[in-house]
Amino acid sequence: METVNDPDIVRAEAVRHFNRFYTQHIGALHEHLQKSPFSLTEVRVMHELSRSEHQTAAALARNLGIDSGYLSRLLSSFERRDLISRRPSEIDARQSLVSLTETGLAAYQPLDAAALDEVAAVLTRLAPHSQDQLIAAMKLIERLLDERPRHSIVTLRAPRAGEYGALVSRQAQLFAGRHGWDQTFEALLAQQVAHFARGNDTPREICWVAEQDGLIVGSALVAAASDTQASVRMLYVEPDVRRLGIGTQLINECVRFAKRVGYRTMSVESERSLDEARRLVTQAGFALVSGTPERRFGCELLIEIWERAL
Repeated sequence: METVNDPDIVRAEAVRHFNRFYTQHIGALHEHLQKSPFSLTEVRVMHELSRSEHQTAAALARNLGIDSGYLSRLLSSFERRDLISRRPSEIDARQSLVSLTETGLAAYQPLDAAALDEVAAVLTRLAPHSQDQLIAAMKLIERLLDERPRHSIVTLRAPRAGEYGALVSRQAQLFAGRHGWDQTFEALLAQQVAHFARGNDTPREICWVAEQDGLIVGSALVAAASDTQASVRMLYVEPDVRRLGIGTQLINECVRFAKRVGYRTMSVESERSLDEARRLVTQAGFALVSGTPERRFGCELLIEIWERAL
């Protein structure tokens, strides 16, 4: 058989391999369903209904990815067994709101408890750090594949142990992949992080990571360029969550901090082709003060300096 070297095919095969593994794993996790009168799909519907007091059939089909005709037959079966009740929606009379009855909830709760026990048994075979790694990987898959805009809360916090290196690695990967920057950019990031982490001027310098649903989606670092000027460094937002206001939240927090600790001006160094960075600093009140052609990071770049008064 001819070896396939097409990167797209290799990635697609990797996804299929994971799907096969995970499907087998999920089947093993739900062995208890063989002893119950409910199929896995029926349990998924009951689980969704248990999380919300009332839902329409259309919302259930959309949230679970179930064919509407199949779901309609399943709900009719539930209704005959007094597992659900329906009532007209006050917003749209053409829709019915579906909810579990006391009988339905009583039938679902033992299944839910058994499923939690089975998952917990799997997790206990892993060390706590490995459990966290697994959950983070699952959240990342969900974030990347979810086509709906994510508007959950973004928290800015200080980096934890190990995250400084992760920020350097992630940004180096992004700029290498998207712009072709070489390892000297990673070296620069490492120098900036090392200077900050040593705490040379901690009261007047700060670093944030932006966290959403337990995952890091961006960062920013305020460093002292002089006694009167602060500099924004390590500013980035994950590509799949851009245009959700995360970059604006980071840059605005940088400005607020710099004002609070007494800087008079703030600067940001960027590159002409980084349109998202230009948009962010422009909206935050920065003005372009210089643009200089330079060879950096293995590329011919136009380095821009943006500044604003505080």
